[in-house]
Amino acid sequence: MPEIPLFQVDAFTSKPFQGNPAAVCLLQNPAPDQWMQQVAAEMNLAETAFLTPDPAGLRLRWMTPTTEVDLCGHATLATVQVIRELHAKNELPDWIKPHWNQSCLQFQSRSGVLTAEAATNGIVLDFPATLPTATPLPDLLPTALNLLPEQIVWCGQSRFDLLLQLNHATTVRQLTPNLPLLAQLPVRGVIVTALGDAADHDFISRFFAPASGVPEDPVTGSAHCALAPFWQPHFGRSTLFGFQASQRGGHVRMDVHEQRVRLTGNAVTVFRGTLFV
Repeated sequence: MPEIPLFQVDAFTSKPFQGNPAAVCLLQNPAPDQWMQQVAAEMNLAETAFLTPDPAGLRLRWMTPTTEVDLCGHATLATVQVIRELHAKNELPDWIKPHWNQSCLQFQSRSGVLTAEAATNGIVLDFPATLPTATPLPDLLPTALNLLPEQIVWCGQSRFDLLLQLNHATTVRQLTPNLPLLAQLPVRGVIVTALGDAADHDFISRFFAPASGVPEDPVTGSAHCALAPFWQPHFGRSTLFGFQASQRGGHVRMDVHEQRVRLTGNAVTVFRGTLFV
């Protein structure tokens, strides 16, 4: 296999060593799924993005250390950051150049066509909204999250995840889940959220996905595709600001329009290297 460019980018942050780290692999030629999964396991990050040519343009796939996922915001943001920087340095691979259209990109994915734009205030991702609908609280969930029943305000399910509104931001921040128990749920992950407790965000959240090989994700773009339409009626406006209260932490701006969510964030490339296998 030829030498393959590989990058690590901290997404949804303007400072290195914060936000959510993702690997980005630029694959000019197709690679076996098993090899891609091995690379993702080797990187051992929440997600590794694989960019490949596609008859319709560019295809983007995302893998955790254990499985492929249908949608990933922070690794998409990381991919756009890599392409933007390579373009600025006149190092953009020839197979990507035709698809960089005035700072805009389109990706084919398992979640349909995704659009990204390198704007002055950050990178803007146009993703499908995944509005959660109310669902009965699974019996094991309070125990798995070490919560009292009265701390849970609402339970719902989006396309990928369970979403729980909790009674206070402090409850979200202090949550200590039982990850093996949480992994028994038949969903990608669990989002917990509450009204914000600082001036720079409207709501707070955390995201746990042990069943997908991610104990806690630092900042989750796809989770905000559910959080944005969930919180929009409460605030009565289309622009919202979220803070994901992981150890690294990260801020996400969301603009909700009909069935789409535009996520805005920054990213910082931490290193670049080459795969030889």
